[in-house]
Amino acid sequence: MAGAATSLAASTSAVAVPGRARKTAATDEHPAIKWLLIGLSVTFMVLFLIIPLVAVFCEAFRKGTDVYFAALVEPDAVSAIKLTLITAAIAVPLNLVFGVAAAWAIAKFDFRGKSVLITLIDLPFSVSPVVAGLIYVLVFGLQGWLGPWLQAHDLKVVFAVPGIILATIFVTFPFVARELIPLMAAQGNEEEEAALVLGASGWQTFWHVTLPNIKWGLLYGVILCNARAMGEFGAVSVVSGHVRGQTNTMPLHVEILYNEYQFAAAFAVASLLALLALVTLGLKSFIEWKTRREHEVLPLEAPREA
Repeated sequence: MAGAATSLAASTSAVAVPGRARKTAATDEHPAIKWLLIGLSVTFMVLFLIIPLVAVFCEAFRKGTDVYFAALVEPDAVSAIKLTLITAAIAVPLNLVFGVAAAWAIAKFDFRGKSVLITLIDLPFSVSPVVAGLIYVLVFGLQGWLGPWLQAHDLKVVFAVPGIILATIFVTFPFVARELIPLMAAQGNEEEEAALVLGASGWQTFWHVTLPNIKWGLLYGVILCNARAMGEFGAVSVVSGHVRGQTNTMPLHVEILYNEYQFAAAFAVASLLALLALVTLGLKSFIEWKTRREHEVLPLEAPREA
C-alpha cells in the first residue's frame, strides 16, 4: 500500500511540476543514432543544395567580373530581367487579393461547395506546369477556342506578355491562400464579431482586427508566391514562344544561353536567380522567427495589459 502511494505521489509530482520535460522514445535512443541522422541530413544538404549553389556562382565568375556583368547588361538579358520583374509585379498582387478573399471565405463562412473551392485552389499543385501552359494555348491560341475572336480584334495573348502573366498567375495562386486558410481558421471569428458589435464596419474590422492577426502569414505567402513567379519555367515556356528580347523570362533566357554554349552568360543569369532565391530564403526565415517570437511574447504580455 505504501509502495503504491509512493508511486502515485511520484507520478503526480512529475506531472505537477511545470517545465519538467518527460523523456520520449526519441531521446532514449543511443547518441550514435542521433548523430547518424544528423550526419545523413547534413550530407544530403551539402551534396544536393550547397555544392550545386556554390558551383553556379563559381561558374558565373570563372571568366572574371567583366564577363559576368557584361552578361547581365546584355540587351536580351536586361529584357528578360525586366519581363520577370513585371510578371511578378502583376501576378503577386493579384494572387494576394485572391488569397485573402478565398481564405476569408473558407475560414470565416460555411457555404455549399467549400470543399470544391479548396480542391480548386490546390489544383495547380497537382497539375503539371506544362499542362497549364497547354491549357492557355488551347483557349487563347490561334487555333484555340478564343483564337479567331482575338485575332479579329488584333489581340494577342499566347506568345506574348499577357499569356506569360496568365500562366504565372495560374501556377502561383495557391501560395497565399494556402498560408492564410489554416491561420484564419485557427483564429476563429470572435474578434471580428466583437468589433462588429462595437460598431466597426466591415472594412474597419478587416484593417484593424483581421489584417494585424494575419500579417506575417500573409507576408510569408507573398514571398513564396514571388519566388515561384520569378522562377517559373514550364508553363511560361509553353506560352512564351521564346521570342528573344520580347517574351523570354530569366529562366528561359538561361536555357537559351546554355543551349547556345554561352556557359558563362548562362551561369551569370542563373546566379542572379539563385541570389534572389537566397534573399527569399532570408526573408522567409526572418518572418518565421518573427512569428515565433510574437507567439511567445504575446501570452506573457497579456496579463500586464489587463
